[in-house]
This record gives sequence, C-alpha cells and structure tokens, in this order.
Amino acid sequence: MLTRLRQEWPITAALSVVVVGLLVVAGGHFRRGTVVLSFGVALALFLRLLLPSSEAGMLAVRSKAVDVAVLAFLAVATSLLALWVPPPSN
Repeated sequence: MLTRLRQEWPITAALSVVVVGLLVVAGGHFRRGTVVLSFGVALALFLRLLLPSSEAGMLAVRSKAVDVAVLAFLAVATSLLALWVPPPSN
C-alpha cells in the first residue's frame, strides 16, 4: 500500500491542493478557494508536463499532449471563473 502511494504522489499532491481549495470555498471564500483550486489543476498540468509517463502515475490518462491540453484548459477556465464572478455585495 505504501509503495502504491509513493508511486501516485503526483496525483496526491494535486488533489490535496484541490481539496484545500474546496475547503476554502466551503468556508465562504469563493474567489480565494477557486484560485487555490485552479492552482491545484495547474500543479497537475506541470507535473504531467515535466514527469515522464512512467512516473506520472494516474495523471497519465491519455497521451501527454491531450492530458496537458485538457489540464491547461481547466486551469485557465477556473482562473477566469474566479476573476469573472463578482464578489458578493453586502
């Protein structure tokens, strides 16, 4: 089990950041949480881009080009969403 977890460190790192972002959103800070969430997706993007497929673990789903393109789209889309949604008015 521990060996398997060590092999999957890239997805664990990225998902940990995404979970922190979701907790921040749940705490009532939509913009901050969404920025943290998009950072987690960007982390997955750069790990997939830099690591060879044999070391990327579960981040390697399709070809590297497709994975990087999808993750880049999601990172940019969540970042734009965080900036686009207006803050709540009191």
